[in-house]
Amino acid sequence: MLWLVCTAPVIHAQSAETWRAQQTSAMEKAGDILAQARRHKGLLAQYMVMRKASASDDSPAFRLIFGQYLSWYQSFLGDYPAAVRSFSIAQIPQADDLPSPLAEGGYVARPALDAIPELARNYQIVLLNEAHNVALTRSLSVQLLSRLYAEGFRYFAAETLMQSDTGLQARGYPTTDSGFYTEEPIYGEMVRTALKLGFKVIAYETTSDAGSADAREAEQARLLYESVFAHDPHARLVVQAGYDHIVKSGRYLGGQSMAEHLHKLTTAPMLSVNQTAMYPRPKSKNDHPYYTAVMKQLQPGVPIVFVDANNKPWSLSPPYDVTVFFPPEKLQHGRPTWLSLGGLRRTHQVNANACHGHYPCLVEARYADEGPDAIPADRLLLDLSRVALSIGPMDVYGSTQEAPSGELYLRPGSYELSFIVDQDKTPQRETIVVRDASPREPVQR
Repeated sequence: MLWLVCTAPVIHAQSAETWRAQQTSAMEKAGDILAQARRHKGLLAQYMVMRKASASDDSPAFRLIFGQYLSWYQSFLGDYPAAVRSFSIAQIPQADDLPSPLAEGGYVARPALDAIPELARNYQIVLLNEAHNVALTRSLSVQLLSRLYAEGFRYFAAETLMQSDTGLQARGYPTTDSGFYTEEPIYGEMVRTALKLGFKVIAYETTSDAGSADAREAEQARLLYESVFAHDPHARLVVQAGYDHIVKSGRYLGGQSMAEHLHKLTTAPMLSVNQTAMYPRPKSKNDHPYYTAVMKQLQPGVPIVFVDANNKPWSLSPPYDVTVFFPPEKLQHGRPTWLSLGGLRRTHQVNANACHGHYPCLVEARYADEGPDAIPADRLLLDLSRVALSIGPMDVYGSTQEAPSGELYLRPGSYELSFIVDQDKTPQRETIVVRDASPREPVQR
């Protein structure tokens, strides 16, 4: 089930009622296009339907709604910079924002990868959120899983997973049938990592029309309770969910969040980690002022959190316990270097020779010991050099004749590469081995 985040101001001098009507119409049109795309075989073919449709309507309402749909597919294809350009939510200061950690005496910055597992020792449930089209907000979660497992957490739940994929635990990797957002390689890597570590992976998405947002939240909480705590009251659980599903208090979509419903069922102490407030927006003017100040003063190279002398974490707003600050994005050959996942993965150069002159060409890298149905460890879209024909979140591109190349980010190991072109044709496959970095060779971070 897909739920759309729509938080845009009324555009032009029009009534709120008119704007809502335009959004409703745009959602129906975008939904129809998405359904049409998903009838095509193969992710590349689906994306081409989406890309063509992106130029069909330049109205503000359609750009807003369809921009989010398009951004999901761009993230699925590994085009992460395009995904955040297509849809981005500004982090506007709110009345309940707490004072900046730079202004509050006693707070110090610590690497989030170290601090969050230490904080988690005092909790039975750790809640991590994400922005669905910003895979950066999943990158820390992947790295945290091994640390949280070491702290005694044994269950991992992900919002997107479908209960219909009953073979996930035994198979050991996600497929297209596992969920929707798991189509994105970093999400797939998160689920795969949890399985390899030994987590019991839980699907808790509702399987029927819940009737309202609050009913959906309550149903998700009930499924989590029945899948975990009903038979293991002392279980320790990690949950990955979108946006404010993990707020511990306050009104959420006219009711209560999944986290608040879950707390009523379990009374278990929860650590709520906000990863969707302090990450770099495509336009710096849309960053929260605290983010701008922290990046300017501290210039961190890794995600950080703030804690005081008593190890109490800082949070932007009270419904969360701790807020993560992600450093500004660095691009290498067009791809963000956070794809290294803190040094767990290395770059592997690929070129378009195997595409045999057909573009766009999608490169997929699957672990050699997984099936052809596995979500790839990484994807890379090779296309002729693109020249923007319009400006804004719905850019349409023309092409020059430069031969494309790029870099995959992969853990050491063996992989099967597939080069996919129009109509889901695969003109070439090849096997590669990514080796560990030598002691003298720096790892790109």
